[in-house]
Amino acid sequence: MTVIDANRMREIEARYPEYFHRSFRQRFGGLMILIATLLYSLYAVWFFDLPKLFAEAHWERVGIYLSQWVSYEVQPELRIEDDGSIDIRYPRFSPLGDNPHPDWLVNNPDGSITVSISGTSRSVTVSKSETIVTAYGISVPVEVSSGAPKVVGPVPGWMTVYDDNVLADLGSAGNVSISVDRVKIRKRFIGWANFIFDTQSSFFDKPVGEVIGLIVSGSRIKPEQSNLSLAFDDIWNNSEWQHGDVWTKLFQTIVMAFLGTLLGSLAAFPLAFLAARNITPNRLLNQILKRFFDFLRSVDMLIWALFLTRAFGPGPLAGSGAIFLTETGTLGKLYSEGLENIDNKPREGIKSTGAETVLVHRYGIMPQIVPVIVSQTLYQWESNVRGATIIGAVGAGGIGLKLWEAMRTNANWENVAYMVILILIVVFLFDAASNALRHRLMGTKAH
Repeated sequence: MTVIDANRMREIEARYPEYFHRSFRQRFGGLMILIATLLYSLYAVWFFDLPKLFAEAHWERVGIYLSQWVSYEVQPELRIEDDGSIDIRYPRFSPLGDNPHPDWLVNNPDGSITVSISGTSRSVTVSKSETIVTAYGISVPVEVSSGAPKVVGPVPGWMTVYDDNVLADLGSAGNVSISVDRVKIRKRFIGWANFIFDTQSSFFDKPVGEVIGLIVSGSRIKPEQSNLSLAFDDIWNNSEWQHGDVWTKLFQTIVMAFLGTLLGSLAAFPLAFLAARNITPNRLLNQILKRFFDFLRSVDMLIWALFLTRAFGPGPLAGSGAIFLTETGTLGKLYSEGLENIDNKPREGIKSTGAETVLVHRYGIMPQIVPVIVSQTLYQWESNVRGATIIGAVGAGGIGLKLWEAMRTNANWENVAYMVILILIVVFLFDAASNALRHRLMGTKAH
């Protein structure tokens, strides 16, 4: 066991003061950060009134919207005529087409009609005098012969009685609205209706084998056009899903992101050399260009898109211009900071040989700055694919506007899901391509 005397101890303390004479910040810094974070969290809870916000939130709507992303509704309406007959009607643009005869809607011998909402466990039977709703293991009759619908017996929790109608909520399967002279049914199906062919197509509602047979060897449906060309036209011009318009707008978004990023990088590159203090020893010019970069990037891309939309009208030109202005500021700042952080020794060595300025930049600066330029430009390009979607919502072109239109209707959430999936696929592909290109140009191995 080694014994350290007082002199040796003072010598060690003098040699390593950072361990023996720690400041207040070093001793209690971590604890202070923890306390500050806790206090700020409590302040945020109070400022945003989070308990009230969570208590009053409509959490049930989350499930409704998510179900609408992956399903569709068929809405038959059963009207009770004065003579006791029941007339079945569908909305004008029903997913079942102009002359539907679904097997889940059955005409009974006694003149009533039974609609299966979800197998036999949830169904509705409509007659002249009453409507019987079967769900959750019970059958609830609703009289419709008087001035207002009347539930016979106790009202279950999944049924709501209003002044002029009764609403039966059948969960994810749909719902039923019962009034005196009509019964409106919303029946939900999993999947995307008519995604390939719409109700106006010659191939609508045909089995897959029959469609393939018609395309490969069937007689022409239209004498002036082959069945293959007709099938492609019907898919591309699908009126419900608008594949042609969606893909065209998606391509516009990609072009907007590429063109805006390319032009922004080309403009930022020479300006960055003038803004870098170690490259251009003119302090006034350096500051003017750096403040110019700050101005361009401090105005959000969405604001630039609004300005340019007013100037040039809606379209991809405004979107490309907005990305160009934002990227000129962002990349100009990144390039100039990269130039200011280079090692000046290679540059000074080449300059000492009497080489011209262009050669000094080419061999003394570019080998150091190229990795920064490539990495940042590719990242911004990838990011702008997402940004171009957002600015499209204000009229700057691309798929963003179609996405916003589908969301505003609050009824086409399956179309929203379709476009979101396409955007995600494009972002994933561009991310993979960006990483691969970055590693290839920088000579590193991708992980």
